[in-house]
Amino acid sequence: MSQITASTCCYCGVGCGVLIEHDGEHILGVQGDPQHPANFGKLCSKGATLHLTGDLDARGLHPELRLGKGLARTRTDWDCALDHAANVFAETIREHGPDSVAFYISGQLLTEDYYAFNKLARALVGTNNIDSNSRLCMSSAVVGYKRSLGADAPPCNYEDIEQSDCLLIIGSNMAYAHPVLFRRLEEAKAKRPEMQIIVVDPRRTDTCELADLHLAILPSTDVALLHGILHILLWEGLIDRRYIDTHTEGFDALKSLVHGYNPQMVSELCGISQDSLQHCAMLIGRAPSFLSLWCMGLNQSSSGSAKNSALINLHLATGQIGRPGAGPFSLTGQPNAMGGRETGSLSNLLPGHRDAGNAEHRAEVAQYWRVDSLPQSTGLTADFGERDRSFR
Repeated sequence: MSQITASTCCYCGVGCGVLIEHDGEHILGVQGDPQHPANFGKLCSKGATLHLTGDLDARGLHPELRLGKGLARTRTDWDCALDHAANVFAETIREHGPDSVAFYISGQLLTEDYYAFNKLARALVGTNNIDSNSRLCMSSAVVGYKRSLGADAPPCNYEDIEQSDCLLIIGSNMAYAHPVLFRRLEEAKAKRPEMQIIVVDPRRTDTCELADLHLAILPSTDVALLHGILHILLWEGLIDRRYIDTHTEGFDALKSLVHGYNPQMVSELCGISQDSLQHCAMLIGRAPSFLSLWCMGLNQSSSGSAKNSALINLHLATGQIGRPGAGPFSLTGQPNAMGGRETGSLSNLLPGHRDAGNAEHRAEVAQYWRVDSLPQSTGLTADFGERDRSFR
C-alpha cells in the first residue's frame, strides 16, 4: 500500500519540503509539500527527481570493511562494522589522546544528528575536533554576524522577500543556486513591480535578468563598493542617526573608515560609473525597507569576513534591520548548515551559539550534559588552513 512521508530536500540551502511516496520498501515518487513554508509545493529539477537517487542499484545497502589499506573492501554486518569503528577510535584515543581523532560532518544532517555528534565528540571523547561544511561554506558569514551583531543568527526569513522595497543580491547567482527561492522573488517582483532589485556580480548571470540595476564590479572589489555606498549615504544624510545612537557602537570609527571611499575612487576601483554607484546608493537610502541576499561570492574569499561586515554595517547605519522586509540575509549552501551552527558544529563553537574558547560557555554546556568539563583547546578546522584559523 502506498504511503506518504514528509521530509526535506537534501540539495541546496533553501530546504524545500518534499512528500515522499513509497510502499515501505521502495520510493515511488516525490512531490513538493504544499504546506511547507520554504517552497509551498514548488520544486526545482533536482528536487523533482530526488526519488531517482533512491534507486537501490545505485546505493550502498550494507557496510563494507577492509582491514588494511592495500586490501579490498568486503561486505560485513552492522555489528562487526560498528564494533570495529568503536574499537579503532578507542585504541587511538587510548594511545594518543582524545585530540588524535576528529569528526567532519555535513550540512545535510538533521539538527538532532548534528547535536548527537557534538555531544559524542565533546562530552564523551573529549575533543573539539569537530567541524562541518560550514567551515568551507559559511565561516565568513559566521564571523560577520558575530562581529557585527554578537551572534551567528541571521535576523531575517524568507517572508521578508515579499515585504522588501529594495533588495540587493551580491555574490550570488540565486537563479541557478537557489532556484525555488529565486522563483519566489520573481513572483514578488511581478506582484510589486515597484520593488527595486540590485544585483552585484562581475558576470551577467541569469539572476541579472530580474535586476533593475546590475553593477558588474571588478572581482574582489565588494568591500570598496559597500564602503562607497555608505560614503554617499553619509553625504546625502540618508543614515538613521537615532538607530545608530541607540543600538550601535563604533560608528565614528566606521565613518572615518569610509571617508576616503569617495565616488571617484570607488568608481575607479570597482570599474563602474559614478552615476550607477550614485543610483545604487539612492535606491538603498530612500527605500522604506532594504534587504540583502548574499552567498559564496562574498563568503569564499580571502577577505570574506570583511565583505560580510561591510554589508552588515550598511544595514546598521541605515537602521534597515530587525523589521519586516529589511536586514542582512545570508543564503547558505546546504539545507541544514544553519542547524549545524546552532548545535555547535564548528571546532570553535558550542550548542546555542556559544564559544568553545569561553570558560563560562563551556561550564554551561557541561552542566547541561552532566559532565565534569569540556575540552578547553579549540579544535582543528576542516582544512587546517591559516585563513580558517582567523575565523576563531
